[in-house]
Amino acid sequence: MNTPLSPAGLPGGAPAERIEAGRLRSILIGSAGNLVEWYDFYTYAAFSLYFANAFFPAQDATAQMMSTAGIFALGFFVRPLGGLVFGYLGDRHGRRVALMSSVLLMCFGSLLIACAPTHAVAGAWAPALLLLARLLQGLSLGGEYGSSATYLSEMAGSRHRGFYASFQYVTLIGGQLLALLVLLVLQHWVLSDAELRAWGWRIPFAIGAGLALLALRMRRDLAETASFEAARQKKKPMGGLAQLARHPREVLLVVGLTMGGTLAFYVYTTYMQKFLRLSVGLSDSQTTAVSAASLIFAMLLQPIYGALSDRIGRRPMLVGFAVLGTLFTVPLLSAIRQAQGPWQAFALIACAWLIVSGYTSINAVVKAELFPAAIRATGVGVPYAFAVSVFGGTAEYAALWFKQAGIESGFYWYATAVIACTLLVCWCMRDTRSTSLIDAEEAVAA
Repeated sequence: MNTPLSPAGLPGGAPAERIEAGRLRSILIGSAGNLVEWYDFYTYAAFSLYFANAFFPAQDATAQMMSTAGIFALGFFVRPLGGLVFGYLGDRHGRRVALMSSVLLMCFGSLLIACAPTHAVAGAWAPALLLLARLLQGLSLGGEYGSSATYLSEMAGSRHRGFYASFQYVTLIGGQLLALLVLLVLQHWVLSDAELRAWGWRIPFAIGAGLALLALRMRRDLAETASFEAARQKKKPMGGLAQLARHPREVLLVVGLTMGGTLAFYVYTTYMQKFLRLSVGLSDSQTTAVSAASLIFAMLLQPIYGALSDRIGRRPMLVGFAVLGTLFTVPLLSAIRQAQGPWQAFALIACAWLIVSGYTSINAVVKAELFPAAIRATGVGVPYAFAVSVFGGTAEYAALWFKQAGIESGFYWYATAVIACTLLVCWCMRDTRSTSLIDAEEAVAA
């Protein structure tokens, strides 16, 4: 007879202290790997101001940013494929296998960018190699989200699931923050501006490849979740599109929730750096400092909001985000556009994060609670990746297109309309805290 496992992957008879310690260790390691993945992915956005000319030399500044943003967006279009491939791995062979595979692929993508030849050396092959690297990273990240969201949600206990699962976005934001901190160090203490533009932009990608190998080593020791082990013992079909098709309502819920939330997230992360530089008129160093400070503020909000969802439920948090996002996106972006200096810009972006965190802090656990264990990694990853590729990955490019067309405020209204669609979804959905399939499965197993 098999010994039943606790949520932390320890024998069911283990003391509560050991179970909680094992759960916390697994969550920390899983989160650390997530941070490395997102550092690698966002390094592209953080340093694109410096390497755009190396790959697209015969364009003006805005056109260069549009070219790099276009490749950034194309990296998102392969994320549904990554969600499908790594979701299948996670549902059929274990969450740990999927997490290890995704971080290894991210390592290859970062290393390729670090070694990529410039346009002056390789001509048209240079942007082609850049695109290939971003496609590899997009595949990796498409699998990382569903796998890590599933792993953290299954590892967390029911009482604090929102709090623990919020660390996915703590580390997601932390990855982008780490990329910006590397940029700050290189800007102010290591390299001149000319050196950074000539070759220094390669350094953070090399660092990311090394960190990915470290994360791979850490993830080798992860315990598998009890939810996956219980589902595997039932010997029923696990993962794949055929199984996912049996949950159309849940798939549409994930798409509807993600479209407004991911657009808002990418507006105040990847695009905001360009917005502060090209529209507000801050210097490079001011742009980096404001972006870093706002990300620190956002990172601190995530566990607070996650813990709040454990007390009041997930739905009120999501409805609050969608209502406030619909009402205040245009006023906030308009005010940031007119900001008088970095401090005012930071204060306004912080106000935006008070709204957006209602989505980011709990979106992973909400989606994981919708699906049964046999299809959870695929169910979370594939529809999420589809919505992100359509609305999140194109956010920066769409904003720059509106700017180049001379109607920058049109993007503000576009973002408002998308968030309003998410409001309709949030308003009509049930609260997943009270209908969680993770809790139902654990109750049956117990």
